[in-house]
Amino acid sequence: MPGVLVAYATKHGSTREVAEAVSKILRAEGVQVDLRPACGVRGPIGDRDLVVLGAPIYSGRWHRDAHRFLKRHRRELLTVPVAVFGMGPRNPGQESWQRSRRQLDRALAKRDWLRPAAVAVFGGVDPPTRHGKRRRDLRDWDAVRAWATGIGHDQAQPPPGAGAAAGS
Repeated sequence: MPGVLVAYATKHGSTREVAEAVSKILRAEGVQVDLRPACGVRGPIGDRDLVVLGAPIYSGRWHRDAHRFLKRHRRELLTVPVAVFGMGPRNPGQESWQRSRRQLDRALAKRDWLRPAAVAVFGGVDPPTRHGKRRRDLRDWDAVRAWATGIGHDQAQPPPGAGAAAGS
């Protein structure tokens, strides 16, 4: 079983932490997972059961390594289910969440060939400061767990019709 590739782009490490959590949850579901930075994925990926791609949204733009990943692997991603997450708002207001989702949707719309099986926006984290100020962290680990469990459950299920001949 080829399993799942979890690729991520990150600037300060918070997206990597979410990708690690997604990977851990998928492994607990019995899924084989390969976790790698998106910029380091060079080989073939078309044999995967699922590709998960996560990246932060900064100043209204999805991280360039995520865009490069999609461009580099376009042909293969046409044949593999893709789940996408973005790291979004650092403000708790509903408008901030809606704006982050629109920004991610806009980034994905640039790839009209891409039809993600699942899309999520998780809260962001303030970048580290030199002044030791407390950082805002809006990552909702329960939401991450629920989303990853959902995509993991989908991967753990046999394909439609599998085993039907045995029951006939």
